Amino acid sequence: MQRDPSTEKWRFNHPTLGFGDGNDGCFMISRHGQRPLAVISSDGDGWDHVSVSTQTGVPTWDEMNYVKDLFFGPEDVVMQLHPAKSQYKNCHPFCLHLWRPQTETIPTPPNFMVAL
Repeated sequence: MQRDPSTEKWRFNHPTLGFGDGNDGCFMISRHGQRPLAVISSDGDGWDHVSVSTQTGVPTWDEMNYVKDLFFGPEDVVMQLHPAKSQYKNCHPFCLHLWRPQTETIPTPPNFMVAL
């Protein structure tokens, strides 16, 4: 994980998760005129992981992309994962996750199949 050092200004001490160190931690990201984004990041067990939630609805593509740029490098491929229903765990109704394995490359489709 290549977390932008500027994110330190948003780090806070979570009542149950603590303050964290390095890439692990809780962050309340505020952007001028935008709703706050609660972010939890970790880099353990072979995975880089970032969860993003808000109090008012599921994060938008722009919000997820903004957080991706803060916590991963510009050429890093990360994924939002839809696990098998039997593996679902929902602790917050308005939370999405970004994942990246640390030792494997995420396969991607050919460029002509991906449009932004």
